[in-house]
Amino acid sequence: MSRNLSKFACSAVAAVLLSSSAVQGQIYKITDEKEGVVFTDRPDSIGDGDTQKVEEVELQDLNTASPIASPTLPARKSESPAPKPVPLTVESSSPANEATIAMGPGNFSVSASVTPPLASNERLLLTMDGQPVGNPQTGQSWFIEGALRGPHDLVVERTSSSGKTVASSDPVRVYVLRPSILRR
Repeated sequence: MSRNLSKFACSAVAAVLLSSSAVQGQIYKITDEKEGVVFTDRPDSIGDGDTQKVEEVELQDLNTASPIASPTLPARKSESPAPKPVPLTVESSSPANEATIAMGPGNFSVSASVTPPLASNERLLLTMDGQPVGNPQTGQSWFIEGALRGPHDLVVERTSSSGKTVASSDPVRVYVLRPSILRR
């Protein structure tokens, strides 16, 4: 068994040496009573020289092949491109910016449009001069009663269920004209 193993080991060493011989040069097979069979690139490297037999190993041409050009693979088709997110917009539809609310008690309507439509967990909140007017709602119109005389900035905010603003309209400035009582 060990003799077969040593033959196998010699064969493996020979294969390694033979495969690298084109680069290294000549290979020699040395048979020695003490060392057994040895493959080397120097014939005088093993044994005492008197009891060894040195043979040059005739090497065959190496089996080589040119690399094959890899085919160009077609571009991978994605299942479907991710849809581009639609920006959330809120616009105040009425009153127009710089509108004047005529003489009267300071009552007027505000309406807005949203794109895309509100999700089930979203609400709209109207603010006037930075203060909320009523509670967040799903409707897109409000009625303001008794606004004081002077300029007011209106903003409609799109909010999430947690109350975080996800989009808001540009401010719309309105001017309310109300009669005032002059005291003399």
